[in-house]
Amino acid sequence: MEKHSGITKETLLTVKEKLKDGVLPQWVLADRDMFELELKNVFGHTWQFLAHESELKEPGSFVTRWIANDPVLVTKTKTGKIKAFLNSCTHRGTLLCTADSGKQKSFTCPFHGWTYNNEGCLVGIAVGNKVYGEEMNKEDWNLRPIPKVDSYQGMIFGNLDKDAESLDESLGNLKWYLDIMLGRSDGGMEVQGSPQRYVVEANWKVTAENFESDPYHVQYTHKSSKEMGIAPNDPFFPGHGYQVVLDNGHGINLVALDETGISPFPYQGMPESMWPMFEKNLTKEQLGILKDSFFVGGVYPNLGFLQFSFPPLEGEPQLYNFLNFRLWRPLAPDKVEVWSWHLIDKAAPKEYKEKSYFAFLSTFGPSGMLEQDDAEIWSRVSQASNGLMAQDKELSYNSFLNYLMGLDRVQPDEDFPGPGVAYPLCFLDTLSRSMHKRWIDLLLQEKPVQKEVR
Repeated sequence: MEKHSGITKETLLTVKEKLKDGVLPQWVLADRDMFELELKNVFGHTWQFLAHESELKEPGSFVTRWIANDPVLVTKTKTGKIKAFLNSCTHRGTLLCTADSGKQKSFTCPFHGWTYNNEGCLVGIAVGNKVYGEEMNKEDWNLRPIPKVDSYQGMIFGNLDKDAESLDESLGNLKWYLDIMLGRSDGGMEVQGSPQRYVVEANWKVTAENFESDPYHVQYTHKSSKEMGIAPNDPFFPGHGYQVVLDNGHGINLVALDETGISPFPYQGMPESMWPMFEKNLTKEQLGILKDSFFVGGVYPNLGFLQFSFPPLEGEPQLYNFLNFRLWRPLAPDKVEVWSWHLIDKAAPKEYKEKSYFAFLSTFGPSGMLEQDDAEIWSRVSQASNGLMAQDKELSYNSFLNYLMGLDRVQPDEDFPGPGVAYPLCFLDTLSRSMHKRWIDLLLQEKPVQKEVR
């Protein structure tokens, strides 16, 4: 394995051994060399969420996104096909499209005026015949397609590795749970508004782990939600329920509101008029989970999801459900760009959708009460991880982080009705250990990043 300025295969194998013991060296949260290796081995080979199909309603629609540092242009062609390209002019490499979203038939580079249609084909070169001649083959200079693009339940993903496993294989048994969230209603889900974006001084692993695998933080970090009466006044909340370890580092927490496991808000508080749809579209086992659980988890490595219900305004008793997908785009060892989508059932009543959006903004929007709680803590982790003791790899400070919760003490429930390894408790580190095992395995793989696909 190539040495990355101090990170050798031996270093990574040592980290892997430490993970088996339930500890993680703190330096991996702030180390520049580790970050560069993650960009290549994790983000260069895993499926990355790009957009939801409802963001591309009509032929000609487009959105611009990122896979870590690679700009991506996602288009819907005139035949309705979804395509994704490196958002970079093939002439001199300029960022081609700078708009977040829109609808247009072609994209013209602001540098020298080369023009591409939404199929990625080069269709115009300024004064082309005079400077390049008729012999220039335009097809050689089409936009470079993202090597692999696929979708599941309306969620569009891309992968920079042409040899990567299929999206279907990558999602594995997580699909059973995604079906509950995304396939329960006629017509599926739709995105409300544009994804919100903001930068937080945090390592991407901290944010991903916080969402996918750490309900333990809720009882203290979000204590104010109890004081305001929008969360159960139970110190064990949300430890009730199941933490389910799934394929390839994915996972989900099925949170129950109390120890009975029976929710006082069936189907997450969604309107009774929608219940027959759920019964029609889901299996008996999936229906039981939707009826009594709230969901928080993640698609490895950096797509988190939360499906919960909150009141939109203080004092309003009705709960409004929403599905929040959020991407943790790594910018630096201590900086992440958060992309956050609000999704709701297409078939939900219009007024319910509007109130759902307000409930999302007041809790998990950029200035939402719960979001600010988290962002402050994420930043403090970065602040505390940059010092000499935390960054030491070779001295004897031994700064390790604790992932021991439940290790060899809590056993899986063999009778759990869904796929995966389900533990009958959400205050656990089983998912964190699974995520970090996937992470170290990816770092240890010896796959070069593909240089070019045409």
